[in-house]
Amino acid sequence: MPTLINYFPPLDPYLNVLHQDDDILVLDKQSGLLSVPGKDPSLWDCLEYRARQTWPTAGMCHRLDKDTSGVLVMALNKRAHGRIGSQFEHRQTTKSYLARVAGIIEADTGLVDLPLAVDWENKPRQRVDYENGKASQTEWMVLEREANATRVRLHPLTGRTHQLRVHMKAIGHVILGDAFYAGAEALAAADRLQLHAAELGFTHPTTGEFMTFVAPTPF
Repeated sequence: MPTLINYFPPLDPYLNVLHQDDDILVLDKQSGLLSVPGKDPSLWDCLEYRARQTWPTAGMCHRLDKDTSGVLVMALNKRAHGRIGSQFEHRQTTKSYLARVAGIIEADTGLVDLPLAVDWENKPRQRVDYENGKASQTEWMVLEREANATRVRLHPLTGRTHQLRVHMKAIGHVILGDAFYAGAEALAAADRLQLHAAELGFTHPTTGEFMTFVAPTPF
C-alpha cells in the first residue's frame, strides 16, 4: 500500500506561477507536491502553503493529486473563490490532461462511462462500482502510438477522485508510473506518474473573460 510517509516534495522551482492578478493565482504544480496539507504533520509542505508565503489570502478552488502535475487555479479573495468554485461545481470549466498509458490503444477516440466509488479496503484507491459508484465519464483521444505505450489527451466530463487513473486502467491501459494502480512493469516504465493537467479554462471572476491556461507537458 503506497504511503506518503517518505515525502520529499520537489523544491526547484519552489513555485511556478503562470498568471497572477487581483483575483486569481494560476500555478503549474509539480509532480510529487501535495495540493493541500496531508493529515500527518510531516505533510505540511504543499502548493497551498507555498502560495500563501507570498499571497496570504490564496485559497484552493480545486485540487490535483500529489503525483499529477499541471495547471491549478487559486482564488485570492472570497468573491473570486465563490465564482470560480461555482464553475467547477457546475462543470463550466474546461480541462485537458495528457497521459502516457501502457500498451497500444487501437481506436483513435473513445468515451469511458463507468461509475466510481471508494475502494474502502484499499483507501485512497477508487474502483469501478456499478452498485454504489457515482456516474463518471472520460473522453480520450490518441495523440501518438509508441513502441509499447500510447500518448493520449483526456477530457474528464466529471471530477471524481482518481477518475482518469481508474478509467484508463479499466479499459486495459493503466497510466505509466502510477503507484496506486499500475502493475510492476507499468510502474517501472516511468520515473513519475505520466499524467499532466495541460490546460484549464474558466471565466475570470471579475472581467467575465473566458481564459485558458496551458502548462507544458514535462514528459
